[in-house]
Amino acid sequence: MARRCELTGKGVLTGNNVSHAHNKTRRRFLPNLHDKALHSEALERMVRLKVSTSAIRTVERHGGLDSYLLKTSDDRLSQDARRIKRQVRNARAANAAE
Repeated sequence: MARRCELTGKGVLTGNNVSHAHNKTRRRFLPNLHDKALHSEALERMVRLKVSTSAIRTVERHGGLDSYLLKTSDDRLSQDARRIKRQVRNARAANAAE
């Protein structure tokens, strides 16, 4: 699996190590990713995603996974996150119809 956050799209960046003698060698800046189980209220289950720590904080700030997914555009989300977003939208519509 790629080193990319499934919710924010944050990925690997590249840059230089610069020594005291000003020699430059290429390096990679890896995102701080964790396999995390987040609770979806609409689906009433835990959803496992590979997310960055900043994404976890953003989800909490938005009031949970469901509201974050519904507010975020699809081009930023991974395929799995888009599938979960579709399931959440359908579950909320079914609960509203009842």
